[in-house]
Order: sequence, then structure tokens, then C-alpha cells
Amino acid sequence: MFSTHKFTLAGCIAILLWSSIVAFIRNVAEQLGPIGGAAMIYTVSSLLLALFVGLPNPKRFSLKYLLIGGGLFVAYEMCLSLALGMANSRHQAVEMGVINYLWPCLTVLLAVVVSNKPISPLLYPAMALSFFGVAWTVSGDEGLSLAQLAENVASNPVSYALAFVGAFLWAIYCNLTKRLANGENAITWFFIGTAIALWIKYLISNEPPMVWTMQAGIDLLLAATVMGAGYALWNIAIIGGNMVLLATMSYFTPIFSTFLSAFLLDIELTATFWQGVVMVTFASLSCWWLTRKQ
Repeated sequence: MFSTHKFTLAGCIAILLWSSIVAFIRNVAEQLGPIGGAAMIYTVSSLLLALFVGLPNPKRFSLKYLLIGGGLFVAYEMCLSLALGMANSRHQAVEMGVINYLWPCLTVLLAVVVSNKPISPLLYPAMALSFFGVAWTVSGDEGLSLAQLAENVASNPVSYALAFVGAFLWAIYCNLTKRLANGENAITWFFIGTAIALWIKYLISNEPPMVWTMQAGIDLLLAATVMGAGYALWNIAIIGGNMVLLATMSYFTPIFSTFLSAFLLDIELTATFWQGVVMVTFASLSCWWLTRKQ
């Protein structure tokens, strides 16, 4: 019993750590640049994962898993980190985080598309609520407004597109890797691949050289530790934790993430913003609940 509680606690901590990633990535990006900062975060995270999780022999993994799973992971992490780093403001970065949490509903949607199993008719309104919640959040303080929504997206179309595409990529990753991984986990190699891809992006970009300060170094170490520790603790959790409890808790991540982002980035969010976040959270939880038996 004690062991189960211990594994479950590890999973709970992992979820809370992941919930703070939006704020930490944004914080580092403001000091070291969106591309360079992300490259540094994934580089240090890779080193930490190699030390504490290990660097398994690539021959253990199937080539399809490494290429397809790894490619999707790298593409998603690049989309998310660059969307957060390139946001026009801290408030907009939190919006990117909310858009990212479309992935649970999208994961269910893709699973339903490729499955012939009967589904509840309530699933589709739940999915629609997730998108409506994002639109409500991005529209601004006055609730849903198509004109304001279009204006906000037009102010930074690249970041919004990256966040939206990233949500789809992670949904595809979640559906495919379960079949390709054969119970194995190449997360350390995937982090290394992400770091390499970001460094290549940095070298071919026009981003100015990184300016280092003591604070930037501290924030980088915090961000990398939070990211690496989240994955490391989750690997422990899935060994013997209460996965029903952890799955339920994970669907509240949009609320945890928004709260921690607002606190760590020192920004105020309106009631309208929180309404959208709650919609996305409720929609994600509903999609999981309606399909949990499948």
C-alpha cells in the first residue's frame, strides 16, 4: 500500500511540475531569446535525464518508434516552446498554454476516428466545448467576439499557429507511440533530438547572441530541472501508481498551469479568461470520462 502511495505521489508531483513549464519556458525566453532559451532548456534537461533516467541503448527501440515517435515529439516540443517564447506578452504566452491543452480532446477525437467502437453522442459537444473555451479565452475580456478573436490572432499568427499545430501533434503522438513503443521509453533520446533541432534552428535564425546573467542561469536551471524531473517522476509513477487518480488529476492541468503561470509570471487574469480555462478543463475531463472504458 505504501509503495502505491509513493508512486502516486511521484505522479502528482510530475503533473504539478509540468503545470509550471509554461511560466518557466517564457521566463527563460525573455532573457535568452525564444530559440536560444529553448535550446538551452532542452540541452540541460537532456543532461539531467541522461543522469537520472539513463541513456538506453537505441537498439532496444524499433526504428518506427524512434523516427515517427521521436519526430512527433521533437516537432511538438519545438512548437510549444517557440509559441511560448515568441508570444507578444506574458498574458499571450498563457493563452498559448491554454491552446496547447486542446490535445486531450484531440487525442480522443483521433482515437475515435480510427476506431469502430460505438461512442457516446455526448462526446462531440464535449469536444466542441474545448474549442469554444479556447476561443472564449483568446477573445479577450468581453467574452466570445469573432472580431476580437481575429484581431488577437492576427497580432501574432505564428505563435497561435504553432500552439494549435502543437496540440494536434501531441494528440497524434499519444495515439501512435502506444502502438510503436512496445513498452519502451526513449524520452531521453527524444529530448536530445529536440535540443539538436532547436540548436540548428538557432544557428540558421537571425536571433541575437544570448546575454548571460546570474538570474538567467538560475532560471534556466530551474526550467530544465522542472521539465526533466516531470518526465522522470512520471516514469516512476506509471510503475505502480494509481493511474485512475493520476489520469483524473492530469485533466485538471489547464487550471493548475494557468494558476501557476499567473503566479510565477506575476500577471492578473480576468474572470473571462478563467471561464475559458474551466471550459477547456471540463471538456477534457468529459472526453476522458465518456471514453474511459475504451
